[in-house]
Amino acid sequence: MKKTIKAALVDTLPVLTGYLVLGFGFGIIIKVNGYSLLHAFLMSLLIYAGSMQYVAIGLFTGGASLVTVALTTLMVNARHLFYGISMIDRYKNTGARKPYLIFALTDETYSLVCSDNPNIPEKERKNYYLFVSLFDHIYWITGSVLGVVVGSLVKFNSEGIDFALTALFVTVFLEQWLTTKNHAPAIIGVVSSVVCLVIFGSESFLIPTMLIIALLLCLYKEVPENE
Repeated sequence: MKKTIKAALVDTLPVLTGYLVLGFGFGIIIKVNGYSLLHAFLMSLLIYAGSMQYVAIGLFTGGASLVTVALTTLMVNARHLFYGISMIDRYKNTGARKPYLIFALTDETYSLVCSDNPNIPEKERKNYYLFVSLFDHIYWITGSVLGVVVGSLVKFNSEGIDFALTALFVTVFLEQWLTTKNHAPAIIGVVSSVVCLVIFGSESFLIPTMLIIALLLCLYKEVPENE
């Protein structure tokens, strides 16, 4: 078990650096908008969705309805539908760990879990998945809390801080591109997004993009089975 914990800790160190920065930015923004350290802690503990937490601040301050919040959350996190489908085999028979593993499956955790560390024995993989998920979650909470604390002590212009989230998505995309030989899913995602952005505009392209990507990936997956 100790080796598994150590391996999970080492593998998540790159996520630590990213989550501290992103969580820090979120903490500062939530503080600037008049919310407390407790709000930041609870959002990071219970929502734990970086992009949605950034968006949620704007929804809360703008007085959005629960229906709007629910639909926006579905659109922003729609990519997790694909994550979940691809993790069915890995998370099979994980017992009491499964609810938390599903809840904590962020972009970065997904990337690590899919990498299949060859040094982890088969019997320890379920524990490895758990500790990777737990460490990443702790990093995010820590970054958020630190952001609020520093935001309370130091006053500065917070404009542009939320771009750190975009930078992280680009980094994750590049990491997946460099570590996998099959780039077809990535190309499908990028091309579909660009086409829908041009056709539907920046305010309405997300839902059609997700639908088209889902359809194309389903068709793509069926090709090897028919051969």
